[in-house]
Amino acid sequence: MGSAKLKPGWTLVAFGDVVKRSPERSSSPEAAGVGRYVGLEHLDPGELAIRRWGDVGGGTTFTSLFRPGQVLFGKRRAYLRKVAVPDFSGVCSGDIYVLESRNKGYLLPKLLPFICQTDAFFKHAIGTSAGSLSPRTNWQSLATYEFALPPLDEQRRIAVTLREIDRATEALFALVEAAQLAQASVFDTLVANSDTRGVALGSLLTEAPRNGCSAIESSTPTGHWVLGLDALTKSGYRPGRLKQVQRTPAMLNSVVEAGDLLISRSNTRERVGLSGIFNEDRCDVSWPDTMMRLRPDRSVARPHFLELYLRSAAGRRQIECFAAGTSASMKKINGHAVRRLSIALPSSDIQDAILRRAGGVRAACSSVERRLRALKRMRSTMLSSAL
Repeated sequence: MGSAKLKPGWTLVAFGDVVKRSPERSSSPEAAGVGRYVGLEHLDPGELAIRRWGDVGGGTTFTSLFRPGQVLFGKRRAYLRKVAVPDFSGVCSGDIYVLESRNKGYLLPKLLPFICQTDAFFKHAIGTSAGSLSPRTNWQSLATYEFALPPLDEQRRIAVTLREIDRATEALFALVEAAQLAQASVFDTLVANSDTRGVALGSLLTEAPRNGCSAIESSTPTGHWVLGLDALTKSGYRPGRLKQVQRTPAMLNSVVEAGDLLISRSNTRERVGLSGIFNEDRCDVSWPDTMMRLRPDRSVARPHFLELYLRSAAGRRQIECFAAGTSASMKKINGHAVRRLSIALPSSDIQDAILRRAGGVRAACSSVERRLRALKRMRSTMLSSAL
């Protein structure tokens, strides 16, 4: 960006000239009074709020200290767009940079996270990443990123506007969580009061659970996408969580179809096994290796019934029991375990009746989620135009 293109009062700066990495470290965080740790798995793509963390008392090797208001940036797999602002103190993974303003009178700390969320910043971070399986950027490369910094009054206006949108987003997110709990409660009650039989999930499928295909995000347009792991949520499939990839034979052999039931096979303990039904009428999206595709026999088991059962209390207990892994945070569930999951299955007619009765709560949840997606789109547009 040349200075001739700058708005009046704006200044072209290098990221490293106005931002620094926090030097704080602690080899014994618990002794220092720090009780929580944050890994990359605790950061949600595109979300500044941190809603999950680990307990330092359970053991951690993390030593990078962070404070409330600092910015956490995930340097590994930057295409996942993991930036967060904690409201508590803790320690974090070495794959997370702890960033802060060098001079609060020049760069407002409240604007920094929004700068780190711009498309231009992520493009720079992805473009300077090295490594095939787990690409990482580095501080020296990030420091060279150039951007236009507005005057302080404009910084304050932009930060306040975007923060108000984030507060509204948080309020809608709380509504979504409440709707999810209501839907789960209704579904659990209806199933418990129905005549059911215990059936292994594998016997309800027309084929074995199948892993998808993963690839590094392409920096050039390809016309083909793969689902991000965050496409599966506690309320089902979430559209728009995609990354562009090359159209390889393996990727084209893993194209997901409308109505396919997907289940996460690798994630944190509370998120592994999340399921959702792909509901988009398109043929340019594949599912990743971190998910499995399940194809139920629809004459026996309704896909939406299985989706809700896998997310129910009974389903989650089994999934978390089967989930394995040596990592304290990341767990996996394989196809064999998925086939062994026991489903309390009523007749097809009763499944349809349960889905109709639970549909009202599902519709309310979907309505709030649509408002949430619209608000996020508005935020993205404002972020792009402001910075």
